[in-house]
Amino acid sequence: MNNRFIRFKDRRDAAMKLIPYLNKYKNEHGVVLAVPRGGVPLAYYIAKEYNFPLELLMTKKIGHPDNPEFAIGAVSLEDYIVDEYSNAPQSYIDKSVVTIRKNLEEQYKRFMGNHKPVDLENKIVIIVDDGVATGNTILSSIKMLRKRKPKKIVVVVPIAPPQTAVKIKKEVDDFICLYMPEDFMGVGFHYMDFSEVSNEEVMRLLNEINRFEKAA
Repeated sequence: MNNRFIRFKDRRDAAMKLIPYLNKYKNEHGVVLAVPRGGVPLAYYIAKEYNFPLELLMTKKIGHPDNPEFAIGAVSLEDYIVDEYSNAPQSYIDKSVVTIRKNLEEQYKRFMGNHKPVDLENKIVIIVDDGVATGNTILSSIKMLRKRKPKKIVVVVPIAPPQTAVKIKKEVDDFICLYMPEDFMGVGFHYMDFSEVSNEEVMRLLNEINRFEKAA
């Protein structure tokens, strides 16, 4: 949306700048899905502003057997997806899915306790992160989320490189991004404070938003 250089004070500042662009969804049934852990502070302020439920987007890549950093698919709590051209043995994929899903389930329970995920059918699903680089994890997540029949999928990030933005736009109903620099140097470069978000901070924000929802 903007070509001039932007640097956010912190994740709260980025969230405050994004919130006005979501005003068109204020009367909709929306659900905010935060990419842990960096996306949680932004998602917290967005969910609080519009009184939307806040969930975690529990997705992790499946790495190639010869190069774990190269994603050939992704796993969520309910589903998984694999690139049809990956050429990875099915036995490797099956084992990876079981291992990754177990880790995701443990992480979800740590953050959300016994909370049951919100039904996404016919909802405006708003995916929030503090920025994207390749966007591969979000793209895989979108494909899996489509199976849950949301009304719309919206991706909201403060910053993304142009080529990633183009890829995401093709797969979603709405893409909101404040800054798409041609000379992208990494998400953290565009924050004055890009401190790591701890597990404790994630749990604190989730507990606060849950109390806020109950009070509302």
